[in-house]
Amino acid sequence: MVVTVAGMSSPISFLSDFGRQDEFVGVVHGVVAKLAPESNVIDVTHEIGRGDVLAGALAMTRAIQYLPDGVALMVVDPGVGSERKALALETSWGFFVGPDNGLMSPAVALVGGATRIVTIENPEVMIPSPGATFHGRDVFAPVAALLASGQATLDQLGPEVGGDDLTPLLLPLSETKDGVVSGKCWWIDRFGNVETNVGPDDLVAVGAVPGTEVTVQIGATSHQIAWATSYSDVAEGEALIHVDSAGLVALAVNGGSAAEKFRLHDGVAVSFASG
Repeated sequence: MVVTVAGMSSPISFLSDFGRQDEFVGVVHGVVAKLAPESNVIDVTHEIGRGDVLAGALAMTRAIQYLPDGVALMVVDPGVGSERKALALETSWGFFVGPDNGLMSPAVALVGGATRIVTIENPEVMIPSPGATFHGRDVFAPVAALLASGQATLDQLGPEVGGDDLTPLLLPLSETKDGVVSGKCWWIDRFGNVETNVGPDDLVAVGAVPGTEVTVQIGATSHQIAWATSYSDVAEGEALIHVDSAGLVALAVNGGSAAEKFRLHDGVAVSFASG
């Protein structure tokens, strides 16, 4: 039996690739409500592409500094039911719960790293199930609820593992050579804005200046695009580059979709140069 420890219920920030068509998100909410009815669940997003670990990791990394301390419940788990570990991590921000597939690593690093990591192995903290394909419901949700409500400690979940055992996520880095910054499209939001892995300092380092045009290479085509502050700095239908809310260089179109205009998707190479 899990022993209750002192402490108030903490919020649970929930991210997944479950979508909203099926009952999966609602079921996870239900499990949390049964075990930790005083814990507020914040739905970060459930529209991560199916099994897209990188997209899920980047979404939580963008969000974590704006979320209240508590528990991050992260379920993008293409390896569910395999030998990949189920983990609970303690950080200065709070707890992270999810699969050991790199999903949690960037956000954990952003908040200063994990102070303790355990593998979730205690059957008393899990929901019995005949199948092994819904660990979001059967493993991660109950553990997140028990940690958030103070009904369990890490020691009660399973054995501790070393920090080096956490699977990292290799994030593509931009490269600068001969006055050109080469990067990739990282994320496309629902408005068609395209975030890259290039920072504004990278552009300044190759001589680009805010308020002027930047040479943007997409495939075999070169474009002259204004480096603007807001969408309204250019005419409707015109493209711009700007520093987005995550502090990265993004391509946008005033009143339109940069993804559609330039036929961009995640992983496409893009480069920037002065003028």
